[in-house]
Amino acid sequence: MKLKHLSTAMILATLPATGVFAAALDRSGQSMSAFFQPGNYFEAGISVLDPTVDGKEAGKTPAPHDKIEDMADDYYFPTAALKLQFNDMFSFGLLYDQPFGAAATYSGDNIFVANSKSKAFSAIQEAGIRAQLEAAGIKQNTPAAIKNFADAKLGGDLALAQTMYDNNADLGGGLKLKDYLDAEVARKVKAGVQTNINNVDKAVQGATGGTHVDVDTENLSMIFGLSPIKNVTLYAGPVYQIVKGDVNLRGEAYSVYNGYDLHIKDTDGWGWLVGAAYQIPEIALKASVTYRSEIDHDVKNATETGYGALAALSPVHAAGMAKIDASSGTTTVTTPQSVNLDLQSGIMADTVAFANIRWVNWKDFAIQPFKFGQVSNLVKPGVGFNLVEYSDDQYSVTAGVGRKLNEQWAGNVSVGWDSGAGNPVTTLGPTEGYWNLGLGVQYSPTPATFIAGGVKYFWLGDAKAQSGADAGTDAYLAAFKDNHAIAYGLKIGYRF
Repeated sequence: MKLKHLSTAMILATLPATGVFAAALDRSGQSMSAFFQPGNYFEAGISVLDPTVDGKEAGKTPAPHDKIEDMADDYYFPTAALKLQFNDMFSFGLLYDQPFGAAATYSGDNIFVANSKSKAFSAIQEAGIRAQLEAAGIKQNTPAAIKNFADAKLGGDLALAQTMYDNNADLGGGLKLKDYLDAEVARKVKAGVQTNINNVDKAVQGATGGTHVDVDTENLSMIFGLSPIKNVTLYAGPVYQIVKGDVNLRGEAYSVYNGYDLHIKDTDGWGWLVGAAYQIPEIALKASVTYRSEIDHDVKNATETGYGALAALSPVHAAGMAKIDASSGTTTVTTPQSVNLDLQSGIMADTVAFANIRWVNWKDFAIQPFKFGQVSNLVKPGVGFNLVEYSDDQYSVTAGVGRKLNEQWAGNVSVGWDSGAGNPVTTLGPTEGYWNLGLGVQYSPTPATFIAGGVKYFWLGDAKAQSGADAGTDAYLAAFKDNHAIAYGLKIGYRF
């Protein structure tokens, strides 16, 4: 079954708007399709996402449970590719994309927005913290109270005072020593604990605005191809990546981190990719598998501020925060490894079926800024927690059919599914996968040029949002349901 130049006409086998709302931080889908175009080839494209993600505070927060307005920001990202075919055996490609990112801003009156009424702890949290601090304070201050009694009443005889305390000695008038000292110590400790909690609340009330995240990455993949036998291509090459981002935590949802700001300047790292492809152009058959490695970014210039509220809680926390302030270290961000499997085949004259299967190793991904992590070990001694992490790997599938209508026009339709990266999930991206439906069209004014456009509608999966402190548990702060997104894409291409 000859399909003439169908592979040329059906560049839309992957829509320009592919993958723009995938699991976790995944954006571009890291397509390799441009590298498999015949001959010398150039393309450039842009994808735009318009999401709507709103929800409601969870039942664990005090009523009323406020509505959370749309917190997902619109964003766009460009792509570009250059492929050079030197001869039948050797080829080279440059692929530019922005594979990972996040864009979100909370607004309105909810636990993700800071205002003058914000508190560091929920009622449940405060009760637990109060009990812990009071128990520790009473244990610490009771010996001093016994000594004061010995000095004042027994000429400094501490052993006698201790015996009288242990036996709850009768002091006359119905007053017993242990009961009296315990009550006095508890009264003073409770007053001190309340003062400390009030001071923590004052510290976080200096923060204003809503929780915000803006994370971007840029990839440049340099690909060297070798075709040792007909129809088979082996390829590999280095990948240069830049990551940058800002995170601002605001509102009661983040407790003592209300007011925390993280700024990561452009930080680069190197990785690699390797793959193999099999093609029979005459019948538009194409199969390829591509592995991309993790990429480590050692961020030495991260700026962290607004994490000091915990110092007001107790002398122990104050001492710990002083050490954190004086320390410095590296924040490591490791973007995940992935595998893409791309399939395409002619199924009848001028018609192809295509599929993309993608796996991304989000389960092993986590971000723990240096000082954030140290503070987390004061909040949860010996345990700590991450700013962002995911519980599951991502799996996604896109499949569709494309058809050449005439020498200038072609179109396709596709359906996609994404597993998400776990649920509950981070408050900075509260969706769990999706289903989508896509349509695309391509116009080729000349055999060497084309312009293509596409649109996808996403039904976003319901998700429960949790803070980093709750990761690994079923606890969550808000529920996001019945959300959607629309993606648009535009791409131009040229063969030379």
